[in-house]
Amino acid sequence: MKKQTRRKSPSHSNEKSASVSLAGEVALITGATQGIGLATARALAEEGCNLIVCGRDQGRLAAADKELSRMGIQVVAVSCDVRDEKSVSAMFAKGRKSFAHLDILINSAGIANTFRSVAELDPEEWNDVLATNLTGTFLVTRAALPLMSRGSSIVNVLSMSSKRAFPNLAAYNASKFGALGFTNTLREELRSEGVRVIALLPGATDTPIWDTLWPEAPRQKMIRPETVAQAMVAALKLPPESTVEELDLMPTTGAL
Repeated sequence: MKKQTRRKSPSHSNEKSASVSLAGEVALITGATQGIGLATARALAEEGCNLIVCGRDQGRLAAADKELSRMGIQVVAVSCDVRDEKSVSAMFAKGRKSFAHLDILINSAGIANTFRSVAELDPEEWNDVLATNLTGTFLVTRAALPLMSRGSSIVNVLSMSSKRAFPNLAAYNASKFGALGFTNTLREELRSEGVRVIALLPGATDTPIWDTLWPEAPRQKMIRPETVAQAMVAALKLPPESTVEELDLMPTTGAL
């Protein structure tokens, strides 16, 4: 990886360090058409980041592209199925036409299985959840690494289900436990390269995933996606001598 100096905001004489400016950096966000992914895209756009955003739903992708492009940044919107290696490769090929490097990778694409016991869970649904939440994170990360340099950051959006198992969510729990193990391994591999790897573990967040998990869930008690995005941006803006390795964020009401 090539050496890279992160841009810093001007520091005052009485400050020992200043937060990093993200203006002009390039961020790729998977699952960027709704929920935490879209909230993160908006937050990074407000910081002045140029974006590569992807999703599977063409309508939502077009809407996100239109909204984000109005924020005065460069946006590349790509239809991508993170489960498919060829689709991931095509996304990066398109992204490289506009950007020669990548400063921030946000792996946010994720789905949940229908609320069923292990005995009732369809193997096809199991495979789909694992392919999206775990294999997809691996495929996108592996493709991104050659474009990332010292000072870059990777954030894997996981879940409190990465450390706490819930009944009737075997595929989702397994994918998130596995993704945390992958994230922790990746961090150790990239530590000497100066690349941050952050595991983001939000508790119940008001996103469309609850339409599958628990349609009657009390969403008024949940964290807003914008709050999760705000915490993520704060971690990305830390001075270069520090990092957040795991960011747990819970609703003030606790676990639902």
